[in-house]
Amino acid sequence: MSVLDGNTTVVIVGSGVAGLALGNFLLHSGVGCVILERRSREYVEQRQRAGVIDTRAARMFREWGLEERVLGGVPFEPVMNFRIDGQTRPYQFLGDDNGDGRFCPQQVLVRNLIDTFVSDGGDLRFEAEDVALENIRGERPLVRYRDATGATRTLTCDLVAGCDGDHGVSRAAIPDGHLTRYTREYGYAWLTVLAEVPANHQSMMAIHSRGFAGQFARGPQASRFYLQCPLDDTTQQWSDERIWDEIEARFGEPVATRGPISSKQMVPLRSVVYDPMSYGHLYLLGDAAHIVPPMSAKGMNLALHDADVLAKAVVRQVKDNDASLLEDYSATCMRHVWNYQAFAAWFTDLMHDSGDASYRGDFQHQIARAEFERLYASTTANRLFSEFLTGLN
Repeated sequence: MSVLDGNTTVVIVGSGVAGLALGNFLLHSGVGCVILERRSREYVEQRQRAGVIDTRAARMFREWGLEERVLGGVPFEPVMNFRIDGQTRPYQFLGDDNGDGRFCPQQVLVRNLIDTFVSDGGDLRFEAEDVALENIRGERPLVRYRDATGATRTLTCDLVAGCDGDHGVSRAAIPDGHLTRYTREYGYAWLTVLAEVPANHQSMMAIHSRGFAGQFARGPQASRFYLQCPLDDTTQQWSDERIWDEIEARFGEPVATRGPISSKQMVPLRSVVYDPMSYGHLYLLGDAAHIVPPMSAKGMNLALHDADVLAKAVVRQVKDNDASLLEDYSATCMRHVWNYQAFAAWFTDLMHDSGDASYRGDFQHQIARAEFERLYASTTANRLFSEFLTGLN
């Protein structure tokens, strides 16, 4: 049995950072919206994902009047810590315009966004299965889903925001031939490891001939580690002992504690962009539209930028009957997306080629080392790098 469940301005599919931020921005502006999420609230709030909220994103939340309610984490210090062939080499950002960023795991931001949205009366529906988008080129799109009781429900709306990731239903609802897919495969993966141990450092990235390694604190008793590895490696090949041995080798120092490892995952590094980011009354945000390698720490921030742009466009349409920002949504986002795809590709190549010469050869290794040294030697290079890291370029 199908139930006509109501009418709203925006149906948001997915409750990641893009969907939740968009929902909060719209609710804060008095625009009706419903967020549909396939998973349970418990699953969404506990899902472990990394994240650094850059300066641009922090200021965005301040502009929307939500900074105090949703931002957590440790302030982002204007320094990056590198271990180069076993030697620590801090990198200090120049300028005084980059102090608003936060080290904030995505699950912290997600929990805060959920709490804010729900406490303000927002309509967030978990365990919404079998979401289907219909009539997205018509006057009133329909969104059908099956709720936790098994009943099929239908929402009518003015537009749909697809915030359900790379494998979600939103982008799949767009017929073949309407999107252009741009992609780059980097040729290696990261083994990502969550361990129940204190980190040696708040954050540290290692450049070593054995491959890239990263370490980031996730609270006082948890750490996230990253290890560059071949694409065909599996988690079964990486025993806990091998992981700890490799971390020590690449960082050139013993770990504080060889404690339990709670999760392991292989993440192939790739860049993907779908153009345009809209079709009819469907608008794509975040990973549904673009993916950047995690080296850049820009995936979450690009998603938040999309939410900011779309929210302002919807508010303009609703309050002023002006669709110009909605019509420009994809082009506006694309300028930002490609700018940061360029940064992500460059930084990913720099950090991996500087260490492991086996993928692209000794010549590229020496080029990468020269570029890395330029960041320390050139004020201009430092400022540009700092602009990208803080999201202000």
